[in-house]
Amino acid sequence: MITLDDITSAATRLAPVVHRTPVLRCRGLDALAGATLYLKAENFQRGGAFKIRGAYNKIVQLPEAARRRGVLSYSSGNHAQGVALAASILGIPATIVVPEDIVESKRAATLGYGARLVPYGTTSAERHQRAEVLAREEGLALVRPYDDPDIIAGQGTVALEFLEEVPDLDALIVPIGGGGLISGCAVAARGRRPKIRLVGVEPEDGDDTRRSLAAGKRLSIPGPRTIADGLRAIEPGELTFPIIQRLVDEIVTVTDDEIRQALRLLLERAKLLVEPSGAAALAAVLGRKARLDGKVGIVLSGGNVNLENLPDLLGL
Repeated sequence: MITLDDITSAATRLAPVVHRTPVLRCRGLDALAGATLYLKAENFQRGGAFKIRGAYNKIVQLPEAARRRGVLSYSSGNHAQGVALAASILGIPATIVVPEDIVESKRAATLGYGARLVPYGTTSAERHQRAEVLAREEGLALVRPYDDPDIIAGQGTVALEFLEEVPDLDALIVPIGGGGLISGCAVAARGRRPKIRLVGVEPEDGDDTRRSLAAGKRLSIPGPRTIADGLRAIEPGELTFPIIQRLVDEIVTVTDDEIRQALRLLLERAKLLVEPSGAAALAAVLGRKARLDGKVGIVLSGGNVNLENLPDLLGL
């Protein structure tokens, strides 16, 4: 079980390292959504996304001997950068198994933090299997992208900060990949504001969590082709799924075209550049996918965009 105390302890560890990202308002987006929106801008986080929170919280608690040997992870991009950056801060080596089709901007940034990259496959399952083998062969501590209590607790600090800034939020909307972010946020939000409405958002072509909830058990889906590359998980996490079952009110889906529209509106109206995964929660609100009243918190989970793809992402 992940508790509110775990998340508050993580916040203490992270305070000297991560940015306390701003909560922003935009009246133009309010008018389009028919709601009062608050945007938690994790695109301004170190490494360009929320992932540094969980990665650092995990790695800093490893035994000293394990840290000296180095860490290994697998990721489509943002977790790779989070692990690489955390390892760099702590002065230890990092190896990341990445997809063969990794977004170029994320590849370059991860290399820039000093990590060794091992390209392998195109799905999270393929990367996971390769990472498990490498971790055993090389004696490295494995830092999973989401299915780890320390990772979940670190990600939960997003909601903790959000509710410290806006304590009377009526709803919190969070994108779902493997479920680490929404799981941590759900524990933090329920702990601080028990009646808050919690909504998760998945791509229409990557709705493994929605299907799993309907079935009452974890299901796998084929590798999604969505533009939201950070939300291409094929199965909910073993640890994250029970938390989502217990605490999240609703899962909704958005199309790639709806994500593109949200990206464009964020840039035009709020002057914010986010990646497709980061715009998914806003896309759901703009598309009126969930029943929402009062003050609505939206997590913009990251901003690592490959600029070469920007015209297509904006529908230009």
